Amino acid sequence: MPFQSLGLHPSLVRATQDLKYKEPTPVQAGAIPPALEGRDVIATAQTGTGKTAGFLLPVLHRLIDQPRIGPRALILSPTRELADQIAEVCRGLSRHTKVQSTLVVGGRPMFAQERALKAGPDLIIATPGRLLDHVMRGTVRLDKVSTLVLDEADTMFDMGFLPDLRRIMAKLPARNHTLFFSATMPPAIAKLAQELLRDPASVQIGRRSATAVGITQAAYPVPAHLKTALLRHLLGEVEMPSVLVFTRTKHTAKKIARVLTNDGFSVAELHSNRTPQQRTRAMDGFRCGEFQVMVATNVAARGLDVDHITHVISTDVPDVPEDYVHRIGRTGRAGSTGDAFIFVSREEEDSLARIERQVGMRLPRVTLPEFDYTAPAPPKQPGDRDDRDDRRRPARAPKPQAKPKPASAPAAAGQPPQRKRDRRGDRGQGGRR
Repeated sequence: MPFQSLGLHPSLVRATQDLKYKEPTPVQAGAIPPALEGRDVIATAQTGTGKTAGFLLPVLHRLIDQPRIGPRALILSPTRELADQIAEVCRGLSRHTKVQSTLVVGGRPMFAQERALKAGPDLIIATPGRLLDHVMRGTVRLDKVSTLVLDEADTMFDMGFLPDLRRIMAKLPARNHTLFFSATMPPAIAKLAQELLRDPASVQIGRRSATAVGITQAAYPVPAHLKTALLRHLLGEVEMPSVLVFTRTKHTAKKIARVLTNDGFSVAELHSNRTPQQRTRAMDGFRCGEFQVMVATNVAARGLDVDHITHVISTDVPDVPEDYVHRIGRTGRAGSTGDAFIFVSREEEDSLARIERQVGMRLPRVTLPEFDYTAPAPPKQPGDRDDRDDRRRPARAPKPQAKPKPASAPAAAGQPPQRKRDRRGDRGQGGRR
């Protein structure tokens, strides 16, 4: 089915041809026609299935022939990385139109965003927190917004953005069009969708929480203290052109990145301790192939759209099964194939079993005959932290209470009260002591 058969504006069809979009993906074919009709849409599909173009194309179609009166469409995303990529796709799809879009995310200069918002863009792509900052400063008004898109709604809920979403929606008029896109649909998200949507067209591609087709998965049982050693062994023995390594904590990510860099690999880091400039540099370098390995926490699970990732390696077992689905969805994108490995210690077997129940399959266990699984734990280096340090910090011991100062003896009758000593020493009338 070609894109022109969906009823899109010719300028948008031309842009899809420029971008080498051959034909609509299933989620695009299911979501675009009802969205063009003005119906609310709720779409559930795995990552890498074309959801971004699935909501951008109908939004741009509705904006093309309308007069510019300020923001009329708003797309909310949970992370700045994902918002960046939505903005990039939007620029490509709107290249033959006069639709103007603005990116509003944290970690970027406020002044430049204020100037862009005052120009009255047709479409705002934003993260909730930074958008609220501009609303409170009075640099943007949302009273003309008629189309709202929530992308990765389940992640926004997990990251605690629900109060911010409600504050933003309170600033919107009685909108007539809402598009709700999510990789999973847990009960809390389904309830939110019921509140926001009116008689929505439902699009579900694949089984909920299922992994994408084309991904070969395997679990590697290994003692917890040997996970980094196993990772180094695999990178040295298996051809892995582009590898995304997930860790639970930023401290482990930094440690692994340091070890792999010392081994001679080109490594980038992506976690909350990196500045916006460092994160952009890491993602751009990984996307263009400058870095072979990206070591990241879950901050990248939804916001990294790179077509050439060949391997995704999880050095821990996520506590939430959906996180595993999102992690491995970074490979095998757009119909390609990829490998996903997960390292599991004895203590993590129960968490892995929950993931296997969620995805409906038992992951094959792989052991490597040439790897020493009995090696002792290496001595801890100064400054090393345990993985659990980020999740559960021991309570600090209470500070010892200061002993009460003895009460001053009352001055005898007729005696003047004693003078307090000056911190520089007593100074009598006779000068310095």
